[in-house]
Amino acid sequence: MKALAAHTLVLGLGGNLGGEEVLVGRFRAVAQAVARWGQVVASPVFRTAALGPPQPEYLNAALRVTLAEPAWQPGELISAVLELEALAGRVRHAQDRWGPRAIDLDVLVWGPRVARWPGPPVLEVPHPRLSQRRFALAPLVEVVDEDVELPGTGRSLAQWLRVAEVANQAVEQTAWRL
Repeated sequence: MKALAAHTLVLGLGGNLGGEEVLVGRFRAVAQAVARWGQVVASPVFRTAALGPPQPEYLNAALRVTLAEPAWQPGELISAVLELEALAGRVRHAQDRWGPRAIDLDVLVWGPRVARWPGPPVLEVPHPRLSQRRFALAPLVEVVDEDVELPGTGRSLAQWLRVAEVANQAVEQTAWRL
């Protein structure tokens, strides 16, 4: 099992408002903006059923960034991610936690770190529910080796994808590319 390099950051992208072409356009805009941070590798785009209340299906993807400036502070990183999210059309409301959204950006992993910075805003890596969500794991595996350990778990990404609860979640790769 391999560990992620300290300068590797993976962002998860998701959204379900505006139609697929619009969503992919938002994802592409984020990928272009993140390219200022370092070299970017994008996953294919996946389609998944929504969790929570009835709503449209989601599109999901991941961006692996090899950070040119690995000495970011946690507060700087999460602030930059939330700023990108807002620029791409996200308006955050506390009551919308599981609801539809124009775009959602999550820090999935940041090197081998296992930490929680209280913020505000809060940053927890790896993402606290990553091991339970095929819609985030599938794109993540596309941009890092499946033999990479999900930091702090002692299991590889491939092993998490085989957990019954995760393996049964429907995730479909689309023809969309970023």
